Amino acid sequence: MNESVSNSRGPSPLSRGIRTIGLVIAGFFILVLGITLLVEAIPIGNDSNIALIRIEGIILDSQEIIDQIEHFTDDPTIQAIVVRIDSPGGAVVPSQEIYAALKRVRDDGGKMVVTSMGDMAASGGYYIASASNTILANPGTITGSIGVIMEITNVEKLLDKIGLESVVVKSGLHKDIGSPFLPLSEDARAILQHVMDDVHDQFIHAVAEGRKMGVDQVNPLADGRIFTGRQALAANLVDRLGTLQDAIQVAADLAGISEEPTVIEAKPRFSLQDFIRIQFREALYTITTPAMFSLKYKFSL
Repeated sequence: MNESVSNSRGPSPLSRGIRTIGLVIAGFFILVLGITLLVEAIPIGNDSNIALIRIEGIILDSQEIIDQIEHFTDDPTIQAIVVRIDSPGGAVVPSQEIYAALKRVRDDGGKMVVTSMGDMAASGGYYIASASNTILANPGTITGSIGVIMEITNVEKLLDKIGLESVVVKSGLHKDIGSPFLPLSEDARAILQHVMDDVHDQFIHAVAEGRKMGVDQVNPLADGRIFTGRQALAANLVDRLGTLQDAIQVAADLAGISEEPTVIEAKPRFSLQDFIRIQFREALYTITTPAMFSLKYKFSL
């Protein structure tokens, strides 16, 4: 009877203590195993790592790419950066910001920057590429398009047809410049052209500096025309013809890597919300910017 009551009270303090110690020991070994696997997965001390950064689609924002550039620049295991560009360009300022970030890496000299051009690396895409130590293009890559464009759609006649009138109240003579509801005056056109010429000049000087060419050498190429990769090579806008794999090998050679390089690429976690936001933003940019006051380093077919 007493034995039955004793058993019903559960394990003794000694048994509970032994079980606790066992769980602690098991947890310790699991933790050690997890850390070991994690350490084995991270290429610590590897001197053959090359970072791959992809710039794809219309360039509307620079922050994500700049974050990747800064991350890989600060990583001592990364010996060189390869930038894969497949873009028609986009907004002026993001293109300039990415160019500046890559140029800082190149000028610092700690890591080589190599650009690989895909189907297209035009306008703002080429602007960014020109910050590299070396540029590779495929023979059929569409590149160049060194120029600036501003598109303004005038809907004044459409408003007349449907019986609508635009009323503007302004405090400055040219405050409504570029309005889609008003005809573009000669004075307004001259002002906009002056702005365009200055932004175009910034593009030309960036290419001249990045490619180590004289401004007088870039000027004849900077009328907005496009080039194939092979034509760009002849014009000194790219350094070599080759694929992405060729660009990775060139980066390895420039970094003094003698073995097969390990390519490290940032893999952002997929977010349906971000995907929808990006797609919507690109669609909105494509649809609305012709009717808005906007400067673009962008090539359009």
